[in-house]
Amino acid sequence: MCGIAGFTSFDRDFLDDKGRWRQVLQDMRLKIHRRGPDSEGEFLAEHVGLAHTRLSIRDLAGGGQPITRGRFTIVYSGEIYNADELKGELIRKGFSFATTSDTEVVLNGFICWGEGFVSRLNGTFAFAIWDGESLFLYRDHVGVKPLFYWLKDGFLVFASEHKALFAHPYIQPEIDINSLREVFALGPAHTPGNGVYKDVKELLPAHYAVFSPDGLRQTCYWQLESRPHEESYDATVERVRELVRDAIERQLVSDVPICSLLSGGVDSSIITAVAAKKLGVLNTFSFDFKDNDKHFCANAFQPERDRPFVEKMLAQYPLRHSFLECAEEELAQLLYPAVEAKDLPGMADIDSSLLYFCAKVAQENKVALTGECADEIFGGYPWFYREDLLNADSFPWSRSIETREMLLSREFRQELKLEEYADAAYRQALAEVPPLHGENPLEARRRQISYLNLHWFMQTLLTRMDRASMYSGLEARVPFADPRIVEYLWNVPWEMKCRGGVVKGLLRDAFKELLPTGLLMRKKSPYPKTYNPNFTRILSESLLNLLGDSTSPLAPLLDKDAVTKFVTSEQELGKPWFGQLMAGPQLMGYLLQVDWWMRL
Repeated sequence: MCGIAGFTSFDRDFLDDKGRWRQVLQDMRLKIHRRGPDSEGEFLAEHVGLAHTRLSIRDLAGGGQPITRGRFTIVYSGEIYNADELKGELIRKGFSFATTSDTEVVLNGFICWGEGFVSRLNGTFAFAIWDGESLFLYRDHVGVKPLFYWLKDGFLVFASEHKALFAHPYIQPEIDINSLREVFALGPAHTPGNGVYKDVKELLPAHYAVFSPDGLRQTCYWQLESRPHEESYDATVERVRELVRDAIERQLVSDVPICSLLSGGVDSSIITAVAAKKLGVLNTFSFDFKDNDKHFCANAFQPERDRPFVEKMLAQYPLRHSFLECAEEELAQLLYPAVEAKDLPGMADIDSSLLYFCAKVAQENKVALTGECADEIFGGYPWFYREDLLNADSFPWSRSIETREMLLSREFRQELKLEEYADAAYRQALAEVPPLHGENPLEARRRQISYLNLHWFMQTLLTRMDRASMYSGLEARVPFADPRIVEYLWNVPWEMKCRGGVVKGLLRDAFKELLPTGLLMRKKSPYPKTYNPNFTRILSESLLNLLGDSTSPLAPLLDKDAVTKFVTSEQELGKPWFGQLMAGPQLMGYLLQVDWWMRL
């Protein structure tokens, strides 16, 4: 993976002042240097500038960018997992290749098949192509790789991350009332396509945009279609096994060693098992927190620790494993770099811990396989089957914004109208769900929940994984997010996904021969978090200090009495307000991150 940036205008000639505009390209590129510290490059022409910073994964010697072929130039971030098949087709059509990189396959594919060629790609990507007349921007099917843009008065600027946009002299990082509504009503999620900052947009997953003298045109090249599932259960199990195995094996392509993030859960264990069988010895890493053996508290969402299940995998497969631990002091300190990595407040210590662990993994490997996205696709979350969550008339991971809203000042709450904003976003999302004629109300509701997960909750987790990993130059791959898997499972009924009342029973049946006894039926346990009371104490003190900080941009927006009561009430601290993990300590961490974000 890499980072890309650039700008286009048809009203000026950048070559008239090429020294200035090359410097702008370099400034933008340097802001995302951590995404690709191995090499860099720029391309400047009359109406366009392109910049690239590279993390070398394939064709280490010859895969530098930008790449130009005739009047076509590309900057590209991502991996194409069917590149070999596409390359064979292109060679048969008379194309030649100077490199073994997938970037050249993408560029030649565009030249051969035109702008709609992207539907042929299987991969994760964000890239820009200049054809001498127009700029084309592309983003992958499910949104694994990010791409943002800003357009005003005929001048378009794009980049992999916000911070690169803000390195352009025409753009300032501004927040307005809708930015704050996104952060307080929906955060750490955000409305698809909304860049949160004023005038910043996000290119939607499965879309491409064409910027020409006629303006900006956007096209959706892939979308889910609802139709009856007509295969038997046995045939469905076999198809899932084929799709998942093929996705994992395709994502093993690399010219550098690959590792796996092994939590001991079903999803990461399947990926690790398939990879180990294919590659032989495999580096693996698991994450935990210092002294969690003393402080861990089992609960409905996190019933047990990961380590015993990781050890079951170590006993069965040839893995070189590292148990990584993070102390609570480091966890708190990294709340702020996590904001800088994401350019937004995020999932508090859930983000900061991943930032820490990815930095450790990157010291030994440049590519990591992860089990992200399986729960959204196969129905692993409680809101797929718990009646109170399933039937909540709101985003199921954030049923009420009362907890966060009560900490804001009365005047600020009245101005934001958070309930109205969140409800409008929810209603709009439901209106987008492709219905299946004749589906019973319960299955129709689960289809809605699936859509919300794929387009909202999963996007939040993919964003978190991308920024945390790329901040340390680590490429995190997500085999379960293969669009073929997403497309197929979209129409598989719940009675198959949850075969025999077992959550993700379909996935378990597909890979029961690969998983150790005792792990196969493990209940879902989400990403680990610390239960050390010292971490809560650090956050409480930091938030109380913020209330008295005259330089804090957030403090005037808070109800100081409500915040003080909140941080001293054990009862309030245990209530989840987002997802399964984010309770009181994470809300304190989130507010600290919001304050830091407003200072940037």
